[in-house]
Amino acid sequence: MDAGLFTANNVWMMLATALVFFMHTGFAFLEIGLTRQKNTINILFKNIFIITVGLLLYYAWGFNMMYPGFEEGSSGIFGFAGFGIAAPEGGMTPDYADGGYTWWTDFLFQGMFAATAATIVSGAVAERIKIGSFMIFTVVYVGLVYPIVGAWKWGGGFLDSWGFYDFAGSTLVHSVGGWAALVAIFLLGSRVGKFDENGKPKAIPGHNIPLATAGVLILWLGWFGFNGGSVLSADPELTSLVLVTTSLAAAAGGVGAFILSTILYKNMDLTMFLNGILGGLVGITAGADLMSPNEAVIIGFVAGLIIVLGVAFIDKLKLDDPVGAVTVHLITGIWGTLAVGLFGDKAGAGQFMTQLYGVLIVGVFCIVCSFIILGALKAIMGLRVSKEEEVEGLDLHEHGMDAYPDFTND
Repeated sequence: MDAGLFTANNVWMMLATALVFFMHTGFAFLEIGLTRQKNTINILFKNIFIITVGLLLYYAWGFNMMYPGFEEGSSGIFGFAGFGIAAPEGGMTPDYADGGYTWWTDFLFQGMFAATAATIVSGAVAERIKIGSFMIFTVVYVGLVYPIVGAWKWGGGFLDSWGFYDFAGSTLVHSVGGWAALVAIFLLGSRVGKFDENGKPKAIPGHNIPLATAGVLILWLGWFGFNGGSVLSADPELTSLVLVTTSLAAAAGGVGAFILSTILYKNMDLTMFLNGILGGLVGITAGADLMSPNEAVIIGFVAGLIIVLGVAFIDKLKLDDPVGAVTVHLITGIWGTLAVGLFGDKAGAGQFMTQLYGVLIVGVFCIVCSFIILGALKAIMGLRVSKEEEVEGLDLHEHGMDAYPDFTND
């Protein structure tokens, strides 16, 4: 391979890595914007913990657990290539990864993905989880569960051999986080004041919607790296197609959610609009490289409708998800994964069933693991803060700090 092309590929992958890293800013802004002022420090602390510890765990063993190099004839369920990330022979040359990038870039790009799964959970459990319990959960889930599931497809495991397709992680990233979020909010219970005595949901407004809006726009920008980098090279045709399908799905998702929520609730809800954009992004992620622009619009638009219906469904189940993480990442993640069998280059009944089996297998594994981890934490040290701590705010009780010391806290 030409040295210039190898360098160009690697530079694009490093830029994509930076964009995915920047997504953590978007997640942080979105989560604090959609929750109350008194819990801002707590949410920011969790997000910073996820990035730092997640990257260290991925360095220590996660990368080699996710890409173990399954031997031919193995079950493709679990493998481990050893601790650390010592570069193999040829890891810095075009002989590695078909000249798409170097070993170091590969590690860092995948490491940015690893932390995202726990960030999804952070928003769902906001405003009432004990910080210590969340930190332990993050260590186990990011350190073990995420790389094991990732190995099943991206590491050449059994889902890959079956033909399961997930381009950039509608299932392997988003639903892995979404399943854990669902289990966590079930075990935690709802926030004080979320449901009235008749079980009817009540709105608990976020304290900074402009910041939440900025968060969504940052996430949209970061998705250019999330999906665009998943081409794993700077291939001009495929990379540009992926960026187009990603953007069109995001736009269609926002419009779909805006239209349906306006029809159902007779008001133009900005938060539904924002989550519709995210739903479109999650929905296209599994097949962004397979879809035409028209198909991307359809997938995104349906994802936007799913957002509105999904948020109402979660409320009906009396589950409290402050940022809509379960709907955005789990439900539209499932939709996007199944859409690979309905649209695009791989569409067909056989592919659809393979996608469905993959969704179910990953779902069962993540649910069981989440119940074990969170159930053990609940029994040993508790998951939820006291009512007094929740009412007064986690910033004060967990951190002894105020995000806005010059303003009244509420």
